[in-house]
Amino acid sequence: MNHQLKSEAVDFLFDTILCLKDRAECYSFFEDLCTVNELHSMSQRLEVAAMLKNHSTYLEIAEKTGASTATISRVNRSLNYGNNSYDMVFERMKQEGHKSTKQRQTPEADKAD
Repeated sequence: MNHQLKSEAVDFLFDTILCLKDRAECYSFFEDLCTVNELHSMSQRLEVAAMLKNHSTYLEIAEKTGASTATISRVNRSLNYGNNSYDMVFERMKQEGHKSTKQRQTPEADKAD
């Protein structure tokens, strides 16, 4: 864990997020908390991570997500040298059968729909 990140304020933020009960509450809370661009940036990074885990190329990822190669590189660095948190959440989502995770991982999944 990055010790520069740890603070009472960040703990409060995370505790608040953990209190959310469903997607509707998430939409409402994050709309109040973040700008549209901030939310899009976070969701884009998750999409990039899912595609990298599925061995998509940088070109495929950039075309599908609109992410810059710098963003893709940054996410790739987190996947390779980070805290394994992407792996943890993707595995949990897979175990819980989240449809959105399966679709995000492959460009072919979009074509099949």
